[in-house]
Amino acid sequence: MDEIEDYSESIHEQSNEHAHHAAHEGNQKDKWVVYVALTTAVFAVLAAICGLLAGDHADEAMLSQMRSSDSWAHYQAKGIKADILSASNNVLLSLGKKPDSTAVGKVKAEKKDQADIMKKAKDYQKESDEHVARHKILARGVTMFQIAIAIGAISIITKRKLLWIVSMGFAAAGIIFLLQGTVFPL
Repeated sequence: MDEIEDYSESIHEQSNEHAHHAAHEGNQKDKWVVYVALTTAVFAVLAAICGLLAGDHADEAMLSQMRSSDSWAHYQAKGIKADILSASNNVLLSLGKKPDSTAVGKVKAEKKDQADIMKKAKDYQKESDEHVARHKILARGVTMFQIAIAIGAISIITKRKLLWIVSMGFAAAGIIFLLQGTVFPL
């Protein structure tokens, strides 16, 4: 993502240079270039915000996934412990001895703990999946803003206002992704 950000920064700088020249020359015909530069600056800020939020969701997804994995490991440990206790009682029974009555209670407790741990592990996995989904949406927003910046710069270089309008369309799509990734529930 760093390469893309550096690329968009370079394009943004070039469009600012063109806008600066247009503003100082006082050419009314090219005044719109100043507006293109201003909108691309806004798009760059929105892309940065979108990128920051996408990164935060990627980090949270990873942390939730690790919690889920830890919970599943704990779940398996409880299962192994319960199986060992059951196997010990089965060995005692097969030897004709009385099974350990406390072991039966412990097996039931381990199985109950396992059910609670499973629920927690599934909740962490769901949380991770939600963060991944938001990350993907916000990453698409970053892409739309970067495309908008690039097309805005091209509009300045080629002096075509239609391309500026197209760049605003891409920015509008980026705003939709930004809102979808932050405000609206999945």
